[in-house]
Amino acid sequence: MKQITLNNGVKMPMAGIGTFLLTPDEVEEAVLSALGNGYRLIDTANAYLNEKAVGRAMKKSGVEREDIFLETKLWPSFYEQEDAVEKTLERLETDYIDLLLIHQPAGNYMAGYRLMEKAYKEGKVRAIGLSNFNAEQIQEILDSCEAKPVILQTEVHPYDQEKELKEFLNRKGIVIQAWYPLGHGDEKLLKEPVFAKLGEKYGKSPAQIILRWHIQSENIVIPGSKNPEHIKDNFALFDFSLTDNEMEQIAELDQEKRYYVSTPELLKRYVEMVPPVDSQK
Repeated sequence: MKQITLNNGVKMPMAGIGTFLLTPDEVEEAVLSALGNGYRLIDTANAYLNEKAVGRAMKKSGVEREDIFLETKLWPSFYEQEDAVEKTLERLETDYIDLLLIHQPAGNYMAGYRLMEKAYKEGKVRAIGLSNFNAEQIQEILDSCEAKPVILQTEVHPYDQEKELKEFLNRKGIVIQAWYPLGHGDEKLLKEPVFAKLGEKYGKSPAQIILRWHIQSENIVIPGSKNPEHIKDNFALFDFSLTDNEMEQIAELDQEKRYYVSTPELLKRYVEMVPPVDSQK
């Protein structure tokens, strides 16, 4: 397992499991499977309505809490609730969160960031960061924060490599974490000839080649799956390396093609949406 050192000195695994769109039952099984296969990074969020299931799976796994890197995200409708972090801890049945993110640049996200900074100072959170923010919004946080964000979780894959944004983040000491690392399962991307060719060379699937490209690009990856074989395969990334030339071939696939596009209307809806976090299984 490769780790990366964040700008506050905390070490974070570079590959983990995502839980977006998975039901509590699916998440419990997926996280147990992932931890059993050597994963130590788990990503969830208030809005996924499966934090309680993540907490249950962590306890059932038998893996020591300090050996698990737990990441979750605050939802916009909770940014102004003083007990938002405490309630998140309760759902996860843990004393601390390794990485807590602002999920969307919607509503009063500065209030949400202040909540995270307070939790960070109190030792309830080991690191804090952002999700789905653009460079301008990140700079706004940097201009007023006391605790610097360590991570930007955003859409990144070979069809949208976010090269300019990544250069900006590198200058600020912020690491990219890729969601949709496989391009939202786009068959066209997975069937690109370069991945078939490299897959044949290394005895790996196109998905594994893409995930390895991320790791070598220093993008943390959190592919989601409820399929035990896919979960196992998505972690088998550390027994081979792509050459510089092969990395360049993949870099040439960049089309700046996004599968998720943020709009003011969408962000307004996020603020109005209150996930039923207390009634989740």
